[in-house]
Amino acid sequence: MSKKEKASTADDVFDEQVETDNLDSGDTEDSENGEENNEFTEEAQLKEDLAKEKDRFLRLFAEFENFKKRTSKERLDLYKTAGQEVIVSLLPVMDDFDRALQEISKSEDKEMYKGVELIRHKFREALISKGLEEIEIASGDTFDAEVHDAITQIPAPSKKLKGKIIDVVEKGYRLGDKIIRHPKVVVGN
Repeated sequence: MSKKEKASTADDVFDEQVETDNLDSGDTEDSENGEENNEFTEEAQLKEDLAKEKDRFLRLFAEFENFKKRTSKERLDLYKTAGQEVIVSLLPVMDDFDRALQEISKSEDKEMYKGVELIRHKFREALISKGLEEIEIASGDTFDAEVHDAITQIPAPSKKLKGKIIDVVEKGYRLGDKIIRHPKVVVGN
């Protein structure tokens, strides 16, 4: 080989070597950028995971708070109506006291009337202290199917009493906000 050929070959080799070095250094930069990008993506992934966990925690906490509120409300409702069955079973006794007082008032024995009235009053006060309320209705009140229980309909004695309550057959009672016995009424037709 001549000197020229050797020089051109040497130049070619040198040029190739420079290009290879440049490529290697570019690869190094790319690999460094790749590692940085990889670090950024890992950091972004970790931030995203953290945000998801925070969201999950907040939702779980809110769900737990709702559960606590719901159970405390149910517990209060249970306390309010805990004795409902017992009170409902005692309502006929209250009705019997009312009927007994009506019959005793017809007789002339005032002492017996006072004694039965005293017992009825104590019994009624004991039930009231447990949350029992009588539903107040009178003749002439408007009939409400949500509250009243119509036993029968009779022709109204006057036009004013049409669709109104004419007579109360059985008193109604409420325990707290809940009606435990609807009043039985006669409605004018």
